[in-house]
Amino acid sequence: MAAPRRDTRGIVDAPELFSHVRFRRREPAAPLRPYLEHYWLIDWDLPEPYATHVVPHPSVNVVFQRYTAQDADPARDPPGSAEISGISLELFTKKLEGRGRVCGIQFRPGGFRPFAPRRPVSDWTGRRLPLTDAIPATQDDIEAVLTPADEDARVAALDTFLLGLAPAPDPRADQAMALADRIRTDRTIRRVADLADEQGMTVRALQRLFSAYVGVGPKWTILRYRIHEALEHAESAPAVDWSTLAADLGYADQAHLIRDFTATVGVPPTAYTRSTH
Repeated sequence: MAAPRRDTRGIVDAPELFSHVRFRRREPAAPLRPYLEHYWLIDWDLPEPYATHVVPHPSVNVVFQRYTAQDADPARDPPGSAEISGISLELFTKKLEGRGRVCGIQFRPGGFRPFAPRRPVSDWTGRRLPLTDAIPATQDDIEAVLTPADEDARVAALDTFLLGLAPAPDPRADQAMALADRIRTDRTIRRVADLADEQGMTVRALQRLFSAYVGVGPKWTILRYRIHEALEHAESAPAVDWSTLAADLGYADQAHLIRDFTATVGVPPTAYTRSTH
Protein backbone atom coordinates (compact mmCIF):
# COMPACT_ATOMS: atom_id res chain seq x y z
CA MET A 1 0.00 0.00 0.00
CA ALA A 2 1.17 3.53 -0.78
CA ALA A 3 1.28 6.35 1.76
CA PRO A 4 -2.10 7.40 3.18
CA ARG A 5 -4.26 9.01 0.56
CA ARG A 6 -4.48 12.80 0.54
CA ASP A 7 -7.97 13.19 -0.91
CA THR A 8 -10.94 14.26 1.22
CA ARG A 9 -13.49 11.90 -0.28
CA GLY A 10 -16.44 11.40 2.00
CA ILE A 11 -15.84 14.49 4.14
CA VAL A 12 -18.64 17.00 3.68
CA ASP A 13 -17.15 20.51 3.40
CA ALA A 14 -13.62 19.39 4.27
CA PRO A 15 -12.15 22.94 4.44
CA GLU A 16 -14.68 23.84 7.13
CA LEU A 17 -13.78 20.74 9.14
CA PHE A 18 -10.06 21.45 8.86
CA SER A 19 -10.61 25.00 10.13
CA HIS A 20 -11.99 23.56 13.39
CA VAL A 21 -9.79 20.52 14.06
CA ARG A 22 -6.29 19.18 13.50
CA PHE A 23 -6.74 16.25 11.12
CA ARG A 24 -3.93 13.92 10.05
CA ARG A 25 -3.58 10.53 8.41
CA ARG A 26 -0.71 8.24 9.34
CA GLU A 27 0.63 5.02 7.86
CA PRO A 28 0.51 1.82 9.95
CA ALA A 29 3.38 -0.62 10.41
CA ALA A 30 4.26 -2.64 7.30
CA PRO A 31 2.64 -5.95 8.42
CA LEU A 32 -0.67 -4.12 8.93
CA ARG A 33 -0.83 -2.29 5.59
CA PRO A 34 -2.56 -5.11 3.70
CA TYR A 35 -5.53 -4.72 6.06
CA LEU A 36 -5.65 -0.99 6.78
CA GLU A 37 -6.29 2.15 4.79
CA HIS A 38 -4.58 4.34 7.39
CA TYR A 39 -4.77 5.74 10.89
CA TRP A 40 -6.59 9.05 11.30
CA LEU A 41 -5.91 11.43 14.16
CA ILE A 42 -8.07 14.37 15.23
CA ASP A 43 -7.53 16.87 18.05
CA TRP A 44 -9.64 19.91 18.83
CA ASP A 45 -10.16 22.68 21.37
CA LEU A 46 -13.36 24.52 20.48
CA PRO A 47 -14.93 27.56 22.16
CA GLU A 48 -18.24 26.69 20.43
CA PRO A 49 -19.73 23.34 19.35
CA TYR A 50 -19.20 22.25 15.77
CA ALA A 51 -20.93 19.46 13.82
CA THR A 52 -19.00 17.48 11.25
CA HIS A 53 -20.59 15.35 8.52
CA VAL A 54 -19.13 12.39 6.64
CA VAL A 55 -20.44 10.20 3.83
CA PRO A 56 -18.93 6.97 5.17
CA HIS A 57 -16.68 4.67 3.21
CA PRO A 58 -17.51 0.94 3.05
CA SER A 59 -14.98 0.47 5.86
CA VAL A 60 -15.09 -0.58 9.48
CA ASN A 61 -13.36 1.85 11.85
CA VAL A 62 -12.01 1.31 15.33
CA VAL A 63 -12.16 4.56 17.26
CA PHE A 64 -10.19 5.45 20.41
CA GLN A 65 -11.60 8.68 21.85
CA ARG A 66 -11.54 11.09 24.76
CA TYR A 67 -13.86 14.08 25.19
CA THR A 68 -13.30 16.81 27.77
CA ALA A 69 -15.63 19.66 28.70
CA GLN A 70 -14.37 23.13 27.81
CA ASP A 71 -14.06 24.23 31.46
CA ALA A 72 -12.52 20.97 32.75
CA ASP A 73 -9.11 20.84 34.36
CA PRO A 74 -6.72 19.81 31.54
CA ALA A 75 -4.54 18.00 34.08
CA ARG A 76 -7.42 15.64 34.91
CA ASP A 77 -8.61 14.20 31.62
CA PRO A 78 -11.49 11.70 31.85
CA PRO A 79 -10.87 8.06 30.91
CA GLY A 80 -10.80 7.28 27.24
CA SER A 81 -13.04 4.81 25.46
CA ALA A 82 -12.87 2.71 22.32
CA GLU A 83 -15.56 1.47 19.98
CA ILE A 84 -16.05 -0.44 16.80
CA SER A 85 -17.85 1.64 14.22
CA GLY A 86 -19.47 -0.53 11.59
CA ILE A 87 -20.24 0.85 8.15
CA SER A 88 -22.82 3.59 8.48
CA LEU A 89 -25.50 3.40 5.81
CA GLU A 90 -26.54 7.01 6.36
CA LEU A 91 -24.76 10.36 6.51
CA PHE A 92 -22.67 10.31 9.70
CA THR A 93 -22.88 13.43 11.87
CA LYS A 94 -20.79 14.07 14.98
CA LYS A 95 -21.03 17.07 17.29
CA LEU A 96 -17.63 18.18 18.61
CA GLU A 97 -17.30 20.48 21.60
CA GLY A 98 -14.84 21.33 24.33
CA ARG A 99 -11.50 19.53 23.96
CA GLY A 100 -11.10 16.16 22.39
CA ARG A 101 -8.81 13.59 20.88
CA VAL A 102 -9.63 10.74 18.51
CA CYS A 103 -7.25 8.10 17.19
CA GLY A 104 -8.99 6.08 14.52
CA ILE A 105 -8.17 2.98 12.51
CA GLN A 106 -9.78 2.78 9.09
CA PHE A 107 -9.69 -0.76 7.77
CA ARG A 108 -9.74 -1.52 4.08
CA PRO A 109 -13.11 -2.84 2.91
CA GLY A 110 -12.75 -6.52 3.76
CA GLY A 111 -9.76 -5.96 6.04
CA PHE A 112 -11.45 -6.06 9.44
CA ARG A 113 -12.63 -9.68 9.42
CA PRO A 114 -9.17 -11.23 10.05
CA PHE A 115 -9.02 -9.29 13.35
CA ALA A 116 -12.50 -10.44 14.43
CA PRO A 117 -13.01 -13.70 12.54
CA ARG A 118 -15.87 -15.18 14.57
CA ARG A 119 -18.63 -12.98 13.13
CA PRO A 120 -19.52 -11.70 9.65
CA VAL A 121 -18.74 -8.02 9.18
CA SER A 122 -22.40 -7.36 8.35
CA ASP A 123 -23.11 -7.93 12.08
CA TRP A 124 -21.44 -4.56 12.76
CA THR A 125 -23.03 -2.62 9.89
CA GLY A 126 -24.95 0.44 11.07
CA ARG A 127 -23.81 -0.08 14.66
CA ARG A 128 -21.38 1.58 17.08
CA LEU A 129 -20.47 -0.73 19.93
CA PRO A 130 -17.77 -1.09 22.60
CA LEU A 131 -14.59 -2.41 21.02
CA THR A 132 -14.56 -5.36 23.42
CA ASP A 133 -17.70 -6.69 21.71
CA ALA A 134 -15.44 -7.64 18.80
CA ILE A 135 -11.80 -7.47 19.90
CA PRO A 136 -10.04 -8.02 23.25
CA ALA A 137 -8.92 -4.67 24.68
CA THR A 138 -8.17 -3.29 28.12
CA GLN A 139 -8.35 0.21 29.55
CA ASP A 140 -4.55 0.19 29.55
CA ASP A 141 -4.62 -0.41 25.78
CA ILE A 142 -6.96 2.55 25.36
CA GLU A 143 -4.91 4.89 27.52
CA ALA A 144 -1.69 3.84 25.77
CA VAL A 145 -3.17 5.13 22.51
CA LEU A 146 -4.80 8.33 23.79
CA THR A 147 -2.47 9.59 26.49
CA PRO A 148 0.83 10.41 24.69
CA ALA A 149 1.24 14.02 23.64
CA ASP A 150 3.65 12.85 20.96
CA GLU A 151 1.84 11.82 17.77
CA ASP A 152 4.46 9.22 16.83
CA ALA A 153 3.92 7.53 20.19
CA ARG A 154 0.17 7.30 19.54
CA VAL A 155 0.80 5.71 16.14
CA ALA A 156 3.25 3.27 17.72
CA ALA A 157 0.64 2.34 20.34
CA LEU A 158 -1.92 1.64 17.60
CA ASP A 159 0.64 -0.56 15.82
CA THR A 160 1.39 -2.45 19.04
CA PHE A 161 -2.30 -3.01 19.75
CA LEU A 162 -3.13 -4.37 16.31
CA LEU A 163 0.02 -6.45 15.91
CA GLY A 164 -0.80 -8.06 19.25
CA LEU A 165 -4.04 -9.38 17.76
CA ALA A 166 -2.02 -11.41 15.21
CA PRO A 167 -4.58 -11.64 12.40
CA ALA A 168 -4.50 -14.99 10.64
CA PRO A 169 -4.16 -15.14 6.83
CA ASP A 170 -7.55 -15.42 5.16
CA PRO A 171 -7.74 -15.86 1.36
CA ARG A 172 -11.42 -14.86 1.35
CA ALA A 173 -10.54 -11.57 3.03
CA ASP A 174 -7.83 -11.02 0.42
CA GLN A 175 -10.37 -11.65 -2.34
CA ALA A 176 -12.91 -9.25 -0.81
CA MET A 177 -10.29 -6.52 -0.39
CA ALA A 178 -9.14 -6.90 -3.99
CA LEU A 179 -12.68 -6.74 -5.36
CA ALA A 180 -13.63 -3.72 -3.27
CA ASP A 181 -10.50 -1.96 -4.46
CA ARG A 182 -11.42 -2.75 -8.07
CA ILE A 183 -14.83 -1.16 -7.52
CA ARG A 184 -13.21 1.95 -6.07
CA THR A 185 -10.64 2.46 -8.79
CA ASP A 186 -12.25 1.08 -11.96
CA ARG A 187 -15.08 3.24 -13.30
CA THR A 188 -16.05 0.58 -15.83
CA ILE A 189 -17.44 -1.61 -13.03
CA ARG A 190 -21.06 -0.54 -12.95
CA ARG A 191 -23.07 -3.75 -12.57
CA VAL A 192 -22.73 -6.45 -9.95
CA ALA A 193 -23.54 -9.13 -12.52
CA ASP A 194 -20.62 -8.05 -14.71
CA LEU A 195 -18.19 -8.17 -11.79
CA ALA A 196 -19.48 -11.60 -10.75
CA ASP A 197 -19.10 -12.96 -14.29
CA GLU A 198 -15.56 -11.59 -14.50
CA GLN A 199 -14.67 -13.45 -11.29
CA GLY A 200 -16.39 -16.67 -12.32
CA MET A 201 -18.87 -16.29 -9.46
CA THR A 202 -22.62 -16.15 -9.21
CA VAL A 203 -24.15 -12.86 -8.12
CA ARG A 204 -25.35 -14.55 -4.94
CA ALA A 205 -21.84 -15.83 -4.12
CA LEU A 206 -20.41 -12.35 -4.60
CA GLN A 207 -23.10 -10.89 -2.36
CA ARG A 208 -22.36 -13.45 0.35
CA LEU A 209 -18.64 -12.67 0.17
CA PHE A 210 -19.28 -8.94 0.59
CA SER A 211 -21.75 -9.48 3.43
CA ALA A 212 -19.31 -11.67 5.37
CA TYR A 213 -16.13 -9.67 4.73
CA VAL A 214 -17.04 -6.10 3.73
CA GLY A 215 -20.32 -5.65 5.61
CA VAL A 216 -22.39 -4.24 2.74
CA GLY A 217 -23.30 -5.55 -0.69
CA PRO A 218 -21.32 -4.93 -3.88
CA LYS A 219 -24.13 -2.78 -5.33
CA TRP A 220 -24.09 -0.52 -2.26
CA THR A 221 -20.30 -0.28 -2.56
CA ILE A 222 -20.49 0.76 -6.22
CA LEU A 223 -23.09 3.45 -5.44
CA ARG A 224 -21.17 4.77 -2.43
CA TYR A 225 -17.95 5.26 -4.39
CA ARG A 226 -19.92 7.04 -7.10
CA ILE A 227 -21.29 9.49 -4.54
CA HIS A 228 -17.80 10.04 -3.11
CA GLU A 229 -16.55 11.01 -6.55
CA ALA A 230 -19.54 13.28 -7.19
CA LEU A 231 -18.98 14.95 -3.81
CA GLU A 232 -15.32 15.55 -4.64
CA HIS A 233 -16.28 17.14 -7.97
CA ALA A 234 -18.79 19.38 -6.20
CA GLU A 235 -16.12 20.62 -3.79
CA SER A 236 -13.30 21.06 -6.32
CA ALA A 237 -15.08 23.20 -8.95
CA PRO A 238 -17.66 26.00 -8.74
CA ALA A 239 -19.43 24.66 -11.84
CA VAL A 240 -19.96 20.97 -12.61
CA ASP A 241 -21.47 19.47 -15.74
CA TRP A 242 -23.71 17.05 -13.85
CA SER A 243 -25.05 15.42 -17.00
CA THR A 244 -21.54 14.51 -18.18
CA LEU A 245 -20.47 13.41 -14.71
CA ALA A 246 -23.55 11.20 -14.40
CA ALA A 247 -22.63 9.47 -17.65
CA ASP A 248 -18.99 9.09 -16.56
CA LEU A 249 -20.10 7.47 -13.30
CA GLY A 250 -22.40 5.04 -15.05
CA TYR A 251 -25.74 6.57 -14.19
CA ALA A 252 -28.59 6.20 -16.66
CA ASP A 253 -29.16 9.94 -16.52
CA GLN A 254 -28.51 13.08 -14.49
CA ALA A 255 -31.72 12.67 -12.49
CA HIS A 256 -30.53 9.38 -10.99
CA LEU A 257 -27.26 10.95 -9.83
CA ILE A 258 -29.07 13.95 -8.33
CA ARG A 259 -31.47 11.63 -6.52
CA ASP A 260 -28.68 9.49 -5.01
CA PHE A 261 -26.57 12.53 -4.09
CA THR A 262 -29.49 14.28 -2.38
CA ALA A 263 -30.55 11.15 -0.50
CA THR A 264 -26.99 10.59 0.77
CA VAL A 265 -25.70 14.11 1.47
CA GLY A 266 -29.02 15.74 2.37
CA VAL A 267 -29.02 18.51 -0.24
CA PRO A 268 -29.03 18.51 -4.08
CA PRO A 269 -25.58 18.69 -5.70
CA THR A 270 -26.13 22.18 -7.14
CA ALA A 271 -27.08 23.54 -3.71
CA TYR A 272 -24.08 21.84 -2.15
CA THR A 273 -21.76 23.32 -4.78
CA ARG A 274 -23.10 26.83 -4.14
CA SER A 275 -22.67 26.48 -0.39
CA THR A 276 -19.04 25.28 -0.60
CA HIS A 277 -17.93 27.92 -3.10
